[in-house]
Amino acid sequence: MLKGKQRSYLKGIANKMNPIFQLGKNGITDNFIEQVDDALEARELIKVKVLDNSFLDSKDAANEVCDKVNAEFVQSIGNKFVIYRESEDNKKIELPK
Repeated sequence: MLKGKQRSYLKGIANKMNPIFQLGKNGITDNFIEQVDDALEARELIKVKVLDNSFLDSKDAANEVCDKVNAEFVQSIGNKFVIYRESEDNKKIELPK
């Protein structure tokens, strides 16, 4: 579980990031979950854009993705959301205590 200070730190990093995935009308598929899982292992922090043709709300989609990939929800703004999971092999982000 992320603490407030850690979540704020991750939001600052995510502010400069571009979304690397788009969630569309197909919704959250097994292939999408697999790609997100791989990206979290490589990057630790990712941003996802929920397209207008998706039937999901960005916060609902974020919570569902987090449950499936064992990640932490960071934030949801408009049609984008940010999630974080500490990498086992490629640790890049040092969270404040």
